[in-house]
Amino acid sequence: MQKKFFIILFLVLQSKSALLWAQVEPEEIKLDTDQFQELFYESLLQKGIENYDKAIVALDKASKLKPNDATVSFELGKNYLALKDYKNAYDSFESAAAIDPKNKWFWIGMYDVSYETKNLSQGIAIINKLIEFDPKYKEDLASLYMGTNQFEKALVLIQELDETIGKTDRRELYKSQILSQGKFQNIEISNLISQIEKYPNEESNYLSLIFLYSKNNEEAKAFEIVQKLEKAIPNSEWAQVTLFKTYLDNNDAPKAIKAMNIVLASAKIDTKIKHRILNEFLIFTDINPQYGADLQKAVGYFENDKTVDEAKEVGKFFHVKKQWENAIKYYEISLSNGLGDTIETHLLLLQAHTELRQFDFVFSKAIALVDTFPTQPQFYYYAGLAKNQMKEFKKAKDFLEMGMDYVVENLDLEINFNIQLGEAYNGLGDFKKKEQYFSKANQLLKDKKR
Repeated sequence: MQKKFFIILFLVLQSKSALLWAQVEPEEIKLDTDQFQELFYESLLQKGIENYDKAIVALDKASKLKPNDATVSFELGKNYLALKDYKNAYDSFESAAAIDPKNKWFWIGMYDVSYETKNLSQGIAIINKLIEFDPKYKEDLASLYMGTNQFEKALVLIQELDETIGKTDRRELYKSQILSQGKFQNIEISNLISQIEKYPNEESNYLSLIFLYSKNNEEAKAFEIVQKLEKAIPNSEWAQVTLFKTYLDNNDAPKAIKAMNIVLASAKIDTKIKHRILNEFLIFTDINPQYGADLQKAVGYFENDKTVDEAKEVGKFFHVKKQWENAIKYYEISLSNGLGDTIETHLLLLQAHTELRQFDFVFSKAIALVDTFPTQPQFYYYAGLAKNQMKEFKKAKDFLEMGMDYVVENLDLEINFNIQLGEAYNGLGDFKKKEQYFSKANQLLKDKKR
């Protein structure tokens, strides 16, 4: 009986010993935690000095101590991404997100890899997840739709963002790219009509719709929208464009001029529209010259416009109509602005004064221009022509002969030089040279007609 007791006691002690061996001492738990922290901080240190490989080694060791730690997986992803090891980077971020799907930074890591690898389809799937965290990622989604040519989805999203948070230059650029393909324009037209009904005081929707209708040559529809704009926002500068035309057609000059000045002073209205309005008023002024001062004021709005020398164009309009004084006035405005081809403007001005037989001015102007542009034969020509008309034939001959040396491949100018030289020698009594130059001019005229 006593022997049996000892055997039982021995078995109990043996089982307790086995249990003790299976348990981890508190010191050992602390040791593992300390080792994990040391490895983790070592990885951060190595990453900080761009030793990404060493950081990964430290994180791998730490992962063995804590196999399902989302932070370790996230740090692994960042290091792999820095090394451009995109597959491992994505897998690491994905593992982190699987452990803790509510941490948006893990999804951002996956998105960063998709962006770097230009995997736009993958990026769309991830960005839709990120939108659950923050709606601002819808901006990125619009860009991804554009990048994958999903234009209809992009347009619907752009319309939503325009309405909820306002327009941006980037989205407006995207929209213009989409709408350059006609098949999407009906979607935008329907959207704009809806927006005008919802927000009748939002001017930009009217303008976008007017633009689309005009682009599609649907002028009647465009005009209808302008009329709606005018009623909804009477003070709209764009509404004045239509009002100007209406007043002008009704011969109501004071109101047309008022509307025109509002349009020309506006920073919102496209320059092409302003030029068109000025041209319409120019034609009106030709029939109603009493508004000449208003025309001159209107031209003044374009003095800093580098695209078109409006003053010169108005001068040319009057030039064709042989209204020389008006032409001269606008050529001088053009020259004072210093825009465009000033040589052409000087020549037009000299021709207008020549038509008025103001030869003293023509000569003094031409001489000054010869000094400024010594290789331009036209200015010598006008100096010679003026002196011929002033009966100073010797000076005329000298200027014409000097200028002739610069005439190159300009048949009309060569003919004119020969005619004026013939006139000069006729005035000097040298009839032989007179005939020589007139004959040369006649021969050039025949060559021109061939």
